[in-house]
Amino acid sequence: MAADTHVPEPGPDGLRHWQVAGGVLIDDQDRVLLVNNKRRNGDTDWSPPGGVIDPGESPVYALSREVREETGLVVTEWSEPMYRVVVTAPGFGFRLEVVTHRAQSYGGSIEIDDPDGIVIAAQFVVRHAAVERMKKGSQWVWEPMAAHLLDGVEDDYTFEYRLDGTSASDRRVTRLDS
Repeated sequence: MAADTHVPEPGPDGLRHWQVAGGVLIDDQDRVLLVNNKRRNGDTDWSPPGGVIDPGESPVYALSREVREETGLVVTEWSEPMYRVVVTAPGFGFRLEVVTHRAQSYGGSIEIDDPDGIVIAAQFVVRHAAVERMKKGSQWVWEPMAAHLLDGVEDDYTFEYRLDGTSASDRRVTRLDS
């Protein structure tokens, strides 16, 4: 996150509620766009492009902005939500809500200009390979994408997870919706 990213105040449940938009872009060769993210600890992982919805932004506006910054591509039309993800992490002090749309129309070429400095690469990858790349990251990122790209889960499905623990070394993820 950029230094100027708005950090939400804790809600009545004591958790910071993060609103995030994610995008699925598929090219004419049926490949999926992924971005390579460099994390604070130096690790990297692959995910679909997207990011935090700033105050006053609609999810689609925020998503268009994030995709442009992270990949250089300009999306001119988005689908209705493909899927949603809710992660509740009491020990980490947050609740994450993600809405993911599919790009219906886009143009441009890949040029990274991420003001957050997180995205270090972007490329289109065949579906199965994309899912395998994402598995290094969080379950709540790769699992819903795999369900949509490979298993044909219906649109607007909500995937729910609970993240327990207080650090990377003791974290446990449980899927609640299955």
